Amino acid sequence: MFAGKFIAGNIANSVSITADAFNNLSDAGSSIITLFGFRLAGKKPDPDHPFGHGRIEYLSGLAVSVLILLMGFELMKSSITKLIHPEPVEASLLAGGIMVAAILIKLYMAFYNKTIGKKIDSAAMAAVAADSLSDTISTVVVLVSMILSKFIDFPIDAVAGIFVALLILKTGLESVRDTVAPLLGQTPDPEFVKQIEEITMESPYIVGIHDLIVHDYGPGRVFISLHAEVPDNEDVFVLHDEIDNAEFRLKDRLGCEVTIHLDPIDVDNEHVAQMKEEVAKILKEYDEVLTFHDFRMVPGETHTNLIFDVVVPAKYKMTNEEVHDAIKAEVEEHCFKCFAVITVEQPYV
Repeated sequence: MFAGKFIAGNIANSVSITADAFNNLSDAGSSIITLFGFRLAGKKPDPDHPFGHGRIEYLSGLAVSVLILLMGFELMKSSITKLIHPEPVEASLLAGGIMVAAILIKLYMAFYNKTIGKKIDSAAMAAVAADSLSDTISTVVVLVSMILSKFIDFPIDAVAGIFVALLILKTGLESVRDTVAPLLGQTPDPEFVKQIEEITMESPYIVGIHDLIVHDYGPGRVFISLHAEVPDNEDVFVLHDEIDNAEFRLKDRLGCEVTIHLDPIDVDNEHVAQMKEEVAKILKEYDEVLTFHDFRMVPGETHTNLIFDVVVPAKYKMTNEEVHDAIKAEVEEHCFKCFAVITVEQPYV
């Protein structure tokens, strides 16, 4: 494709076709990087990398994205130069035929990479698919501009080149965002979180979950950790077996490594239940977005400790310290002879 478009660009004296050709050359280099990324990402865990090498695929996807951006900048520079110093474009059937063939090939490549990328959950192939679709659009624009240049006395070739450059830059920036996000630790898919909750709660002994964290080490290398609330009056060996079963179900159905922490809670104490309802009411009246878990009561001779964790959404209007002090004051005002021991935390899902 590079050779065909390069020849077509020289025949037509078109900066946009020639730049589009070098864009295809960068795609070839990108594919080589992606291929090596797959090979390295598929390596088994070793003593130095116990979680595997899956994130290398994200790095290869990032490298592809950077190449897209570089080609976008180069095309923009060449097109602006052609706009300032316009040259006539020579449209021909040969050049047009090469461009039409390139469009059809790129459409197939976009469809293929998107399909396989979804099948194997590959960020790198998704980036290649997006690049192929961007190339298709840009080549269509270049072909149309070449045809119109026969009838319009205006540097439309340069304008088309600028338009193509903007499309390529947009694709590159989106690809950078999609590959950098998992490297930084993005929020997991809500549907995936829902599946985790539903599978875990299938156990009749698990009455609630919290502190769910999803660690993404690349496609096929996802680790889950969470806390499961269980009745404190059940046999510990039975509960341990239930936790093991929940871990097995998650691993079997979602293909993840799972660690579940067992949190015993008092489920039969009416006084504890009443105090828990009172704290829930206080939180709801204060701000409905706040939730709590790990509620415990430790009675003493002079006062009772109410121990619980409050979950505050990201970018909340108050600091953790302000939330802590406010909720503590509310609870101690409404609950006679109670002392609130509160941990304020943010969710990871």
